[in-house]
Amino acid sequence: MVGGDTLFRLDGRVAVVTGASSGLGAIFATGLAQAGARVVLAARRADRLDALAKRLAESSAEVVALACDVTDEADVDRLVAATRDRFGGVDVLLNNAGITEIGAAEAEPLAVFERVLAVNLTGAFLCAQRFGRIMIEAGRGSIVNVASVLGLVGTGQVPQAPYAASKGGLVNLTRELAAQWARKGVRVNALAPAWFESEMTAEMFTDERSMRWVRDRTPMGRPGREDELVGPLLFLASDASSYVTGHVLPIDGGWTIV
Repeated sequence: MVGGDTLFRLDGRVAVVTGASSGLGAIFATGLAQAGARVVLAARRADRLDALAKRLAESSAEVVALACDVTDEADVDRLVAATRDRFGGVDVLLNNAGITEIGAAEAEPLAVFERVLAVNLTGAFLCAQRFGRIMIEAGRGSIVNVASVLGLVGTGQVPQAPYAASKGGLVNLTRELAAQWARKGVRVNALAPAWFESEMTAEMFTDERSMRWVRDRTPMGRPGREDELVGPLLFLASDASSYVTGHVLPIDGGWTIV
């Protein structure tokens, strides 16, 4: 039996993180590197990727930064080819790239709705499909999609219909891919975070009224801390969850239970 300390390790494995240039992506990438993974950082902002790669390399992590727009099929194919050329394959894909727009649904421009879905849902499918092919060929792999509690429940008070729709779609895409690929050795799961401070939520975290709403609405009475994201990710990415697939794990302080 593998020891508990070893179960969550990713030593020598290759992990690709999309949307890695800032926010939750940078936190996730750092956690994977600290668990021993060789990490491919992917995002549109190359300068931020390079800065993160440099910080991680200072801790002896093996990291490569590659600019990629997940809505661009050719870009994703280049990311896959570069990952394979550098490391020979891939063991973990973290689909984290995401955007949002706040606004009333009745006034939402269709172009905005489509743009959010293109990044959050279509981009996640494209990356899962392309890296999934490599995993199927190898007979093993773990894909972790970053969904949201807003893919499980609505709020109404933070109006973002395209984001909620994209994350709801990602939740069931996770289940469908898991069902299709389970017998091929590829596990597909999702994280569903609630309120964590990031580039996307920066304005919310500086507004006391918003923070009071989060505290009052969350059974644990507070938003999440950065370090509380890494354990759930490592569980789903590693052999600790070897018999878990198609699961959506809320990291929400109880948000979705009330």
